[in-house]
Amino acid sequence: MVPTWRLRAAFARRLSEMYGTEVPAYTTLLTVTGQVNDEVARRDEDAGRLGGIDRVTAERHGAIRVGTPYELRQVAQIFAAFGMHPVGFYDLRDGGAGAVPVVSTAFRPTDPKELDRTPFRVFTSLLTPADRRFFDPELSARLHTFLARRTLFPPELLALAARAETGRGLPAESAARFVQLAVAAFALSPEPVDRGWYTELERISAVAADIGGVAATHINHLTPRVLDIDALYQRMGEHGITMIDRIQGPPRWDGPDVLLRQTSFRALAEPRAFREPDGRITEGTLRVRFGEVEARGIALTRAGRARYDALTAEADQRPGDGDGASRQRTARALWEAGFPRTERQLAAEQLAFFTYRPAPEPPRDGRRPPAGLPELLDQGWLTADPIVYEDFLPRSAAGIFRSNLTGDGVHDTDRTGTPFDAQRLSEAIGRPVLDPFVLYAAQQDSSLRRALHTLGADEALASLDSGG
Repeated sequence: MVPTWRLRAAFARRLSEMYGTEVPAYTTLLTVTGQVNDEVARRDEDAGRLGGIDRVTAERHGAIRVGTPYELRQVAQIFAAFGMHPVGFYDLRDGGAGAVPVVSTAFRPTDPKELDRTPFRVFTSLLTPADRRFFDPELSARLHTFLARRTLFPPELLALAARAETGRGLPAESAARFVQLAVAAFALSPEPVDRGWYTELERISAVAADIGGVAATHINHLTPRVLDIDALYQRMGEHGITMIDRIQGPPRWDGPDVLLRQTSFRALAEPRAFREPDGRITEGTLRVRFGEVEARGIALTRAGRARYDALTAEADQRPGDGDGASRQRTARALWEAGFPRTERQLAAEQLAFFTYRPAPEPPRDGRRPPAGLPELLDQGWLTADPIVYEDFLPRSAAGIFRSNLTGDGVHDTDRTGTPFDAQRLSEAIGRPVLDPFVLYAAQQDSSLRRALHTLGADEALASLDSGG
């Protein structure tokens, strides 16, 4: 039997090989990422604090887009076979100019051990044709009809996926076939694109056209993880690859890395076949796929995330000359004034998630462990290890999407959007969309309880049980 995690590792590796063939600039991105990671690992003894170099080197996230709940349920079945579950709800339809008519989740492993083995994630977006801010009733109906006619995934792939989920793996021969079919399902289709239909949707949104204007889905981007995203951003330009105008997410600063910083190279013009209104097949290009790179930090609690969101909103409201460097300086100044500068502060103020273990040499003077977490840390009873942020930021995702679009599209902000939340997305998928905060909190809580029990910290355990 090939176990689930090996299926996932093979899938991620084969997807990366395929995407590198289809988008050669992605291969350059991988090369530069590897160089930067090696350099950081050699000079910084704490480089592996948020994941060892082997994990970081293998780490990827991908992105795909589907058109209907039926397609989303099939995607969920395929990813479940790889041990990947829907985590988090992201609504990219708001935000003024450049709003995108999709809601999204991320399929990923949820068990920390599985994440350490192969931390593969796929950010998956669902088109919302019923949203009247983007689609009038007539266009919405035609879009539904078009999407209902297509088949994204062959029955053999779905059958093998169901077997793999139930059996937590597959026999070697079936495993090879399953991975082969799964990778092929996300390759760029050679089928001609109906130019008139694609153009009509593209006026509304380039993302809508990429989902509903073609016969198949495909990997929209693949993302390696880098240990110094600022160095990579500069170095990619030196390789002649045009990057988007900024790094999305928290600013670079001297304190702990938190959440997620992302950037990408601009979508490239790729050759595609088109079917013209008169039936002729012609050659043209589309710009829909790009190469993204990310730097991951510490997962924040709800309180920490609220602090981050408030600082981000304040930075947006500050007057400036619009220059990217000026915006970054403003954001950094606000961040340094308003965010804890050490991991100890983040832990003590419960702004970030950590796993806890007894200190290698706890106090031996006969004292009992105190009840409060700050005291347990300061007095040397506990050691805190940061939990890696495994998820995404809707603002950053929307920023990456917008920066790679050919235009802002059209939507009517005076209309009310179709209600959509995590519960409705769960119903569309047919599986519960998990709350990332709950996952991080459970990981932190279990580690803290084990550590306190080992220390015999009865008062601290009682305080934890009472919500202290």
